[in-house]
Formats: sequence, structure tokens, C-alpha cells
Amino acid sequence: MFLTKKQAQLLLLAAAVLMILFGMWRGEADTVFLKAIRLCMECVGIG
Repeated sequence: MFLTKKQAQLLLLAAAVLMILFGMWRGEADTVFLKAIRLCMECVGIG
């Protein structure tokens, strides 16, 4: 069974949304946010 382009796009979009929600449920958003803050502070030279 081959998917059309539109079906493949919707399938990948649904998979991405599910992975984002799973990461939020596990508390990964806080980890990513803290790493982003550290990275920005290092680039500016504050940290």
C-alpha cells in the first residue's frame, strides 16, 4: 500500500504532534528550556 503525498504529510504531522505531547508529559520541555538559556548566556558571554 502506497500513501499519497497528502496522506504521508498528515501521518508525519500526527507523529510529530504525538512525540511533542509525549515529551511534554515527561517534563522534557523544562530541560530543553534550561539548556537553551545556558546556551544563550554562553553565546552572549554572561555565563
